[in-house]
Amino acid sequence: MLIRFVGLDVHKDSIKIAVAEEGREPARFYASIPGENNKLIKRIRKLGPTKSIRCCYEAGPGGYTVYRALTAAGFDCKVIAPSMIPKQSGKRVKTDRIDAENLAHYLRSGDLTEVWVPDETTESIRNLVRLREDARIARQKARQQLNQFLLRKGRAYRKTRWIVHHIRWIRFQKFSEEGDNVTVADYLRQVELLDERIINVEENLKLYSRHWKQSRLVESLQSLRGIAFISAVAIAAEVGDLRRFATAGKFMSYVGLVPAEYSSGQKERRGSITRCGNVTVRRLLVEAAWHYRHQPRRSRAIAFRNKELPKKIQDIGWKAQERLHRKYMKLLMSGKPKNKVCVAVARELAGFIWAIGQSV
Repeated sequence: MLIRFVGLDVHKDSIKIAVAEEGREPARFYASIPGENNKLIKRIRKLGPTKSIRCCYEAGPGGYTVYRALTAAGFDCKVIAPSMIPKQSGKRVKTDRIDAENLAHYLRSGDLTEVWVPDETTESIRNLVRLREDARIARQKARQQLNQFLLRKGRAYRKTRWIVHHIRWIRFQKFSEEGDNVTVADYLRQVELLDERIINVEENLKLYSRHWKQSRLVESLQSLRGIAFISAVAIAAEVGDLRRFATAGKFMSYVGLVPAEYSSGQKERRGSITRCGNVTVRRLLVEAAWHYRHQPRRSRAIAFRNKELPKKIQDIGWKAQERLHRKYMKLLMSGKPKNKVCVAVARELAGFIWAIGQSV
């Protein structure tokens, strides 16, 4: 049976199709069709039996609808990481047809990196996580606008901000011009609406993740210091099954916490972290790493979260506290800047998350 490798350059309004057959013949452009899954399936079926077709396309804003339509029709389909597609520096022409031909060619040669495709339930949880992240960023912007307005009016709050006392202080601010009173009230109302929005999203996350297949992983990740429900469910939704990473180092690389390196001959050069991979998970790990500056202890919150967990998971969480606190203090006392210390601790924290993922 002749295997045909199909590269798809998917856009909102059109899909370019290229085919590479077994052997060494170059990939050829096959067709350009409207961006409709039914027409795509009919066109690909003309190439031969379903089992003889291997398809791929780049991950993009269109999501996984094409992947799910093709797999439901019985085709072998892969979603490809765009940043990992080989580039030829000597070629300066880029078109949709050439992109489709390159995908077909590299799919045949096995040089493409496949991305993990979540099931629809996991994707819906991930959408809720990203909805909360969008609301958090909007709230941060609204708070900055309110702070800047008060600062322009010579009103500065010197203590901890955005707690009950700070909000009460803002409410009691009065100005001689009525327009300023309307402005501060509107800014504060916007902050309060975004607070309510975030709370509602968090409640929905708790509701819909309760019977999710990753719920055990969410509970287990909360054994770690600095990782409560929101962080745990975000990591589980963004990463998925941690067992797909063969080693802890591969997971650290996936979240972009390993150093970049450019070494050749006798020269070795390492730079800052790569910052590749998932931005949300990397941010959550670095934020959690700050908690390990404190002495290891079983706080009331951690004890409550650990109550129903297996002893093996609890031991991993306690070992993480001891080891990461030692690492934090060792690097800090050696003169390293705090931000670099936290990144190094976050990298090792990723290793403990991977270990929990292998045990759940």
